[in-house]
Amino acid sequence: MADPVHILVTGGAGQVGRELLTADWPEGVILHAPTRAELDLGDAASMRAAFAATPFAAVINSGAHTAVDKAETEVAAAFAANAMGPAVLADATREAGVPLVQVSTDYVFDGSKPGPYVETDPVGPLSVYGASKLAGELAVRSGNPRSVVLRTAWVLSVHRANFLKTMLRLAANRPTVRVVGDQHGCPTSARDIAQAVKTVTLKMIADVDAPTGVYQFVNAGETTWAGLATEIFAFSAAAGGPSATVEAIPASEYPTPARRPTNSRLSTDKLTRDYGIAPRPWRAAVAEIVNTLHAKRTAA
Repeated sequence: MADPVHILVTGGAGQVGRELLTADWPEGVILHAPTRAELDLGDAASMRAAFAATPFAAVINSGAHTAVDKAETEVAAAFAANAMGPAVLADATREAGVPLVQVSTDYVFDGSKPGPYVETDPVGPLSVYGASKLAGELAVRSGNPRSVVLRTAWVLSVHRANFLKTMLRLAANRPTVRVVGDQHGCPTSARDIAQAVKTVTLKMIADVDAPTGVYQFVNAGETTWAGLATEIFAFSAAAGGPSATVEAIPASEYPTPARRPTNSRLSTDKLTRDYGIAPRPWRAAVAEIVNTLHAKRTAA
């Protein structure tokens, strides 16, 4: 019988983390998802103790300070979670000789490019959150050469708070919902992100020469927040759930503490070429999430 393969997953309570923990991993793979109280990412000694206790074959960092607007006034907390945590993980994984997969974000870009961003495009975060995630990317890439940074965007799932669940909640009480219509991006299923991370991680464990560097994963296609809301309501109505009319508004009418990129579209060509991962269309992913939530409501 082959020895078990231990993988450390940080951020197990988040959208991507939860999907990683319920994904269909090969037999023999054991995931460890300690809470923040059990494992302090900001404490190098804590990390070394964890590695000494368990022979991890890889680490997936899906944890982050994701409160984008709060980060504008919680700068130290954002950088502690999004930059220092990954730096400690990079040191620990390098010393252990194992790969590190870091989940990152479209917020590292300023959104001024007219088309989809590729991995080599210049970065220029507009917010504290984006700056802290970029610092985390740099810490991972410089701290452990056997690492993959996987940028994603517009994450949706049946878990935690996200745009899709907010839209359904609002539609239950309002006939019309005003949604930003001049920001463009790629809605992405947390489940699909988890599957991509799983594929990358297993290949890196099996092959010391597996490709490394910065990659991007989003579901295929693009839309605006208003376009996404319209599709969410269409799928919900078809399933017998709440729906509303969408009124598209400019971002200037919905000011937020943190500036969002006007363009969050990401190219996934590099990931498809190096890892054979071909994202499904975002509408199929959104329909799956809406239908799952509706089934849960009707079964309750």
